[in-house]
Amino acid sequence: MPQRNRPADHILSFAQTLNGGGVERALLRMAAGWAAASRRVTLVIGKASGALAHELPPGVALHELGDPRYRALLGLPALVRALAPDVVFCPGNHYTAAACWLRARLDSDCPPIVGKVSNALVRPDLPRGAGAGYRLWLRGHRRFLDAVVAMTPAMAREAADAMALRPDQIRVIANPPALPIPGAAPPPMPPGRFILGVGRLAPQKRWDRLIEALPRLHDRGVTLLLLGEGEERDALARLIDRTGLHDRVSMPGHAPDPLPAIARASAVVLTSEFEGVPGVLREAIALGTPVVATDSSSAIPELIDSPAIGTIVPVGDRARLVGALNHWLAPGRPRPEPRVETGPDPIAAYLALFDELAAQRRR
Repeated sequence: MPQRNRPADHILSFAQTLNGGGVERALLRMAAGWAAASRRVTLVIGKASGALAHELPPGVALHELGDPRYRALLGLPALVRALAPDVVFCPGNHYTAAACWLRARLDSDCPPIVGKVSNALVRPDLPRGAGAGYRLWLRGHRRFLDAVVAMTPAMAREAADAMALRPDQIRVIANPPALPIPGAAPPPMPPGRFILGVGRLAPQKRWDRLIEALPRLHDRGVTLLLLGEGEERDALARLIDRTGLHDRVSMPGHAPDPLPAIARASAVVLTSEFEGVPGVLREAIALGTPVVATDSSSAIPELIDSPAIGTIVPVGDRARLVGALNHWLAPGRPRPEPRVETGPDPIAAYLALFDELAAQRRR
């Protein structure tokens, strides 16, 4: 029989769509874990169709808003009032405006809100005025979030500084590790050696730099596989046209389970301007695939903590990117040893935090 009357027996979280993305995929893994621990879990989704729809876990209640736009989340306060969850989980930076709205509308009737830091909080890419406004917005988060979760110690320090948080307001909890998805078709993989990029086709990711590096590699037979979907698809397709790389670059779209491609790739590459804690790097390191990543997050050196598993290159340094790829593609280069992830169970750590906050509110 499931336990009842725990402080956080009912957990509610929300997202715009299930079109694909690290934040939403991690949310589904966590929801599955919470439900497996006999908690009542409700997911409020703007539009529940999309590439991740098949990953909706059993035992989780789905409330679909029927509108994929962010503005649909303005309906959260009425839903939270009606459903009366014990705690609300905000799954990433992108969604904190909705959490702020929820707190403002419900005030003292609002359940505790836990927000996860999913992306970089230091944004040198923003213009001066926008950057100042963004920093001011971050410092206001402590007014509507009861606790903030960072996925690594370095990201926790960044969050504590950017949001002016007290030590008791922030916890370090990793995302649950990715597991193979039973029955998922493997992504189409090119024959022979290939380098792999996994992530949204978005400006932040700067996949153009990886495409432009391809003709400069010593191994002219290596190909590039980009798994993901997004608004940059047309621009990247035009770049492939201009560079004549049709036979060396493939973009088959979102992959239900990228782990088989990560395991077979000659290297996994991340060329982002800014990042949070990229799950694809954790997955590659766990599988023993070498990684090359830009220094786009304070968490990158925590993940790539040895030159034996990968190489960190400065953001925008095209020569160093090519050099790092040539290093890992050199004939006879040994692959890293797979690294088993250790540490506290993320599902249990989240539930302990939720119970603590819900119990404090009841008192």
